[in-house]
Amino acid sequence: IRFMHVTLLTLCLFCLMLSQVKVYLLALVQAQSESQQPKIQLRLAGDKVKHYEGRLEVFYNNEWGTICDDDFSIEAAHVACRELGFLGAVAWSPSAKFGQGEGRIWLDNVHCTGGEKSLAECPSNGFGVSDCRHSEDVGVVCNQKRIPGHRFTNTMNNNVETIEERVEEIRIRPISSHLKRLPISEGFVEIKERGKWRQICDEHWTPLNSRVVCGMYGFPGEKKYSNKVFKSLSMRKNKNYWGFSVNCTGNEAHMSSCRLGKALVSKRNGTCGRGLPVVVSCVPGRAFAPSSSTGFRKAYRPEQPLVRLRGGANIGEGRVEVLKNGVWGTVCDDNWNLRAATVVCRELGFGSAKEALTGAKLGQGMGPVHMNEVDCSGFEKSLTDCYFNNDALGCSHEEDAAVRCNIPAMGFQKRIRLSGGRNPYEGRVEVLTEKNGSLVWGTVCSENWGMMEAMVVCRQLGLGFASNAFQETWYWAGDASADNVVMSGVRCSGTEMSLPHCLHHGKHISCPRGGGRFAAGVSCSDMAPDLVLNAQLVEQTTYLEDRPMYALQCALEENCLSSTAKKNDHSTYRRLLRFSSQIHNVGQSDFRPKLGHHAWTWHECHRHYHSIEVFTHYDLLSLNGTKVAEGHKASFCLEDTQCDEGIQKRYVCANFGEQGITVGCWDTYRHDIDCQWIDITDVKPGDYILQVVINPNYDVAESDYTNNFMKCKCRYDGYRIWTYQCLTGGSRSSDMDEYPGMSNQLHFR
Repeated sequence: IRFMHVTLLTLCLFCLMLSQVKVYLLALVQAQSESQQPKIQLRLAGDKVKHYEGRLEVFYNNEWGTICDDDFSIEAAHVACRELGFLGAVAWSPSAKFGQGEGRIWLDNVHCTGGEKSLAECPSNGFGVSDCRHSEDVGVVCNQKRIPGHRFTNTMNNNVETIEERVEEIRIRPISSHLKRLPISEGFVEIKERGKWRQICDEHWTPLNSRVVCGMYGFPGEKKYSNKVFKSLSMRKNKNYWGFSVNCTGNEAHMSSCRLGKALVSKRNGTCGRGLPVVVSCVPGRAFAPSSSTGFRKAYRPEQPLVRLRGGANIGEGRVEVLKNGVWGTVCDDNWNLRAATVVCRELGFGSAKEALTGAKLGQGMGPVHMNEVDCSGFEKSLTDCYFNNDALGCSHEEDAAVRCNIPAMGFQKRIRLSGGRNPYEGRVEVLTEKNGSLVWGTVCSENWGMMEAMVVCRQLGLGFASNAFQETWYWAGDASADNVVMSGVRCSGTEMSLPHCLHHGKHISCPRGGGRFAAGVSCSDMAPDLVLNAQLVEQTTYLEDRPMYALQCALEENCLSSTAKKNDHSTYRRLLRFSSQIHNVGQSDFRPKLGHHAWTWHECHRHYHSIEVFTHYDLLSLNGTKVAEGHKASFCLEDTQCDEGIQKRYVCANFGEQGITVGCWDTYRHDIDCQWIDITDVKPGDYILQVVINPNYDVAESDYTNNFMKCKCRYDGYRIWTYQCLTGGSRSSDMDEYPGMSNQLHFR
């Protein structure tokens, strides 16, 4: 037995030695394979609109080259993006989507499993072995979040690598007396490297570098500052300088796009050259500049009247529109890039552009396309100063350009939250407010709470557009400690940056139903529809008809006639101003009625359900704006009458079908159907304004409410009517007369 124990012990020791030898051999093989792997470096280049996407390029054998798209996969994109310091890849693009590169095509037929640490580990044809052309250069879109603590190791001894590949974060650190000032626009520039904040030596720092830093943080420009305070502070503290200088051209949207300058020669006393850390002082745009009265402007107003943004969910984003000869028009996305987008952003009082969007991604505009093939240097004061092609032939509104700008951090998101919802996009609205000297969370009174207020909440939270506004939230279990109402009487115009900027009661809260289950709630969405009326069709189809009362009984039941019609017998006539209305959805999502099937109203006369009770107002106004005719189309059945080429109809009223208007489709109500008129029987001859308003009560969210009304000039002589100069809201300059002179002929009917 003793012999057997010794034998077993010997065998165990032998197995242990074998396993250790195996581990050692594996480690040796792995070390040899790693040492044999080619040393490469990656970068994103080309026609990119974001700093985390672009043409994938490889630095090998002292030369930059591209990668062919043959056999490339999302796994390979993951490997490349992680090697660049991002969490992973979102997508990859073949066929030189980000432009064709130059030089060698280093890699072809790349096969990755996704677990490799470097693209060099993935099997391929070998470096320089390729049968591709640069029209097949591959591109990637990385997850914009960085790997925490990622440190890029520069093995190539070149200075083209980006700062963000070496560090985790960049910040402007204010002096202690400015900590409570928002936005933070002045302070030391610091870079986080391996978890530690480091200063940048100002020896090679230029105003162009400051311009880029300010642009990153949402400021249109930089300014001079008093150096005494910062010099005094820097002398008191130990310096911890970052090891490189920065060389920006001033056009970069982010410091990650700047080239690295000379490496810093460290000195024992911790100084560099003049021995001062970099300080920037930025100029905030008017919308974000502190004021003595309310702290900030209540609503965003553009600084320049020549350019505006439309259709964006948040401040600083939207479709780009320019004013030409008093008419607003869009910009074609041909050659649209970050330089042009940044000119727009800075012109409007924001920072540099985060994204230059193409393909009407923030909705289609209307009217003319004013600019095409825009070419900016990046330093123009206005987009209208850039070179561009007046001829926009071939450009449709499907190619409308848009931007997303960097805006200052105002801290608005920290003072509001949604509680109890099924997802982060919905819930009871809870706000942080000061009470008895301390900050407490509480609810918002839901009395008269509507879509405009919900829009402001979603914008403040950065969650896009509001899709619903709730006056009861009993089905959402919010934070019980925040049941008390702390804000009431809220009235918003919809353009405010935060809920406290809306009109509301002061310290004396008035909310009859209280909070809790009756607190205000919202649900948000990153997309919204946008309805626009075809003004030209209204102008072309207006005419008068005298119709007997016996043929108007259905219309009388549906309240489509003026109040005096109820007193008339069947032998009398009503004079009707008829016209066609064609309502287009040019937004980003379908327009759906607020109410579900169960709440729709069946109309026996017309044999269909009306899904929305107040959808349009048709009114005749005096020149001073007084309503003179009561007729309007109060309720609607919504459906797709026609659609743009390639788009399928989705909604139809017949047989209790789904109702709505699909993106790219329109709902047409012809002039010869019931209620498509204004009853002008009691109107005296004279000059008037024909007004049509869509979605007048804002029951359904839209990305742009300014284009929901249309006005025409009218002349009525008692027998005939002329309509002319029909204009959609927002199509003309607000600085000009809304109807500047007659530009077309009168239409005799």
